Amino acid sequence: MKARITGVATCLPEQTLSSADVERRIEGYAPHGGVIERLTGIRTRHVARDGEQASDLAVGAARGLDHADVDLLIFASASQDMVEPATAHIVAAKLGLSCPVFDVKNACNSMLNGIQVAEALILSGAHRKVLVCSGEVPSRAVRWQVRDRAQFVDSFAGYTLSDSGAAVLVEADPARGIFYRDFAADSTAWAVGTLPGGGSAHPRDPEYSYFRGDGRRLKEAFELAGPDIFLNALKRTGLTWDDFAIVAVHQVALPYLRFLARVLEIPEDKLVVSLPEHGNCASTSLPLQLALGGWRPGDRVALLGLGGGISTGVMLAEM
Repeated sequence: MKARITGVATCLPEQTLSSADVERRIEGYAPHGGVIERLTGIRTRHVARDGEQASDLAVGAARGLDHADVDLLIFASASQDMVEPATAHIVAAKLGLSCPVFDVKNACNSMLNGIQVAEALILSGAHRKVLVCSGEVPSRAVRWQVRDRAQFVDSFAGYTLSDSGAAVLVEADPARGIFYRDFAADSTAWAVGTLPGGGSAHPRDPEYSYFRGDGRRLKEAFELAGPDIFLNALKRTGLTWDDFAIVAVHQVALPYLRFLARVLEIPEDKLVVSLPEHGNCASTSLPLQLALGGWRPGDRVALLGLGGGISTGVMLAEM
């Protein structure tokens, strides 16, 4: 028995902000015009409506799939509606589901890890049809009152992020499905990028309710982790990137995507470049690329994950 991805759907808020809009909205410090798009390649990002929650975006995506008889729901996201209860309960209630539920959280790798957990539970025989969904609403944690250039740089990651929802169905299949997965982490780099507020360290201080990070150090941390986890996937399966319909790579900035593609020698025509029109969609980035990509049942796809903390992951699947 294998675990196969049988459906992918997304929910993208209609409201968008261009990078120029973002720069105009910042108060106190005036960044150089065009700097966000120039450094990241992002033209627009999606913004949820006031009152629209992470669970609503997950529900919007899930409604695009046949979820009626799922026997497990996993909410896998960097965002959450509240600290308690698990947002999975809120999603299940809105969908009218009565199956077991729980949350998985690992920054931008949350969905990839959610699919990993779903596969493991299907292979164990515990479940047969799992709905893995995410709702990302990072727009609620963007710093708009900026004191100076240093604070702008520290808050820069927030200006790249996009609100979005995604859902993936994973089902038991006797013939095809996920056939390779590998994950790694360098947790010594956890402090490079953070959203500190809301936990036990900073439960109520509003100053810690914004994204903070050092883009240069984050890039260096991923470069130090190296490309082996991705290249080993090819060596151990005897495949090349040409054997895949698409290679989905988590996307934070176009220069880094191009750098990674060059290091891994991924052909340009295998990439689904979602970043310019959709921004950094956090954990929904990989399912968004699956939804946008041109694959058919029976095709192979590769999912390459990068997450704060830092963590990396790769999953190869026959759809």
